[in-house]
Amino acid sequence: MSASRPHILIAGCGYVGQRLAVRLRDRYEVTALVRANDKAAALERQGFKTVVIDLDRVRAWASIPERLDQEAFVYLAPPPGSGESDLRLDRFLHLAIVPPKSFVYMSTTGVYGDAEGGLVDESTPVMPRTDRARRRVSAEEMTRVWCHERRVRRVVLRVPGIYGPNRLPLERLRNSEPVVRPEDAGISNRIHVDDLVAACEAAIENKEARGVYNVTDGNSMSSTAYFDLVAKIAGLPSPPRVSMEEAQLTFSPERLSFLNESRRVSNERMLKHLGVKLQYADLEAGIRASLT
Repeated sequence: MSASRPHILIAGCGYVGQRLAVRLRDRYEVTALVRANDKAAALERQGFKTVVIDLDRVRAWASIPERLDQEAFVYLAPPPGSGESDLRLDRFLHLAIVPPKSFVYMSTTGVYGDAEGGLVDESTPVMPRTDRARRRVSAEEMTRVWCHERRVRRVVLRVPGIYGPNRLPLERLRNSEPVVRPEDAGISNRIHVDDLVAACEAAIENKEARGVYNVTDGNSMSSTAYFDLVAKIAGLPSPPRVSMEEAQLTFSPERLSFLNESRRVSNERMLKHLGVKLQYADLEAGIRASLT
């Protein structure tokens, strides 16, 4: 790789990050920050530079790649599973001595809380109802302060459910796992992984981009309708239905937290200002592409 190319650090190089690294590698020098040696080895076999840091156990001598031509930090790592703040992100920011030109942070549309099926956009106040969402709100504020103090262009991508290859609920359908009845199911939102990667790329390369963008395909529908559509396209039986009362007794707390929130998320700012051209605005086409 040429050292003359600008550098991008991707923190949390998993399902989304690996695809982003592949998309950027011809124009940038990409380094992946991962938490485990086996993950680093797999990425290095693909030709990527890596650095291994467990942000839950940062050592005194740990450091991230410092480059004067640091084009962007793309932070995709999830917060810890407990607490109301993102200590992983906090540790990462303390390690970052040389600021990049831009900082892209992947958040969640869960920060809006329950809108009772109403439309939310980037001007809607955040009202997180779960600790998971509160950790994201904390992280968004953490990046705002850090970037403001260092004059770094900041982009927050608020992302709903991600689907794509190997990310469809096929096993759940094959196992006849139940879903809530259509009349009990709230409205949820999704994005195909390739379109999310395109949004990350646009956040890096569109120098006018800053602030918050919702990243969705515009196809707001219930999780039940989504499962039915996947089942139809994959040639599988539709899942059995249960009432919300039954779901409260048998579904996991995390799954219930999603079902207890309902909102339609606007993607207008993403399309018009960030400049993302969706490859899979048609959800059925996105599901079909994910099965091949």
